[in-house]
Amino acid sequence: MKKQLLAYGSGKHTRPLLRYLAEMTGKEHPNICFVPTASGDDVGYIDRFYEVCKTLPVVPHVLNVWISSYSQQETYAEIIQKMDAIVVGGGNTLNMLAIWKAQGIDVLLKAAYDNGVVMGGGSAGSLCWFNGGTTDSRPKELSIVHGMGFIDKSHCPHYNSEASRRPLYHNNILNGHLSDGYACDDGAAIHFIDGAVHKALALDVSQRAYYVSATNNTITEELLPATVLPN
Repeated sequence: MKKQLLAYGSGKHTRPLLRYLAEMTGKEHPNICFVPTASGDDVGYIDRFYEVCKTLPVVPHVLNVWISSYSQQETYAEIIQKMDAIVVGGGNTLNMLAIWKAQGIDVLLKAAYDNGVVMGGGSAGSLCWFNGGTTDSRPKELSIVHGMGFIDKSHCPHYNSEASRRPLYHNNILNGHLSDGYACDDGAAIHFIDGAVHKALALDVSQRAYYVSATNNTITEELLPATVLPN
């Protein structure tokens, strides 16, 4: 069973990336579940997901965590087990991971991933799959957060859009606080199969993805040649 993951730089829902995620499943009308935990189950964010999905051959679902037993009769396991793909939204990575751990959702996602359910997302929704990266989840300044480690490398989203991201990522790799890893501009993505890069993708030619590492106390950015997705 292939383990597949699509990580992209921005948490914004786009038709090209959701379409590609759906195609990764190999199903004609896959069940795709949006997990908006990091945004506090933001209603506008959920509406945008459904809006984009209307233009695609998918069956959309949402896994909310701000629920009560009276109104939510399906368990998280029952929801996740029905899915062909999971897409995680942006927001507060640290809070999201803490809620998932408290609810056992992290364990359910790992089991689904191991069983061939496609995983994906951007911003917090990409950072969570890696062993670590920098986050704006704490007050005052960007800090390190440790992810679930589905991909045993570090990650940096928003590589081209937030001025402090790139230099801080480089410094954390140089000082050993983060491992080498993958960086994505907002409109770039990386498709992993069994933990290895299968393909880099982009919404346009200006968007890029990189493998970032340190040798002899010097940062190296290896550009990953990307396929530009059609609209």
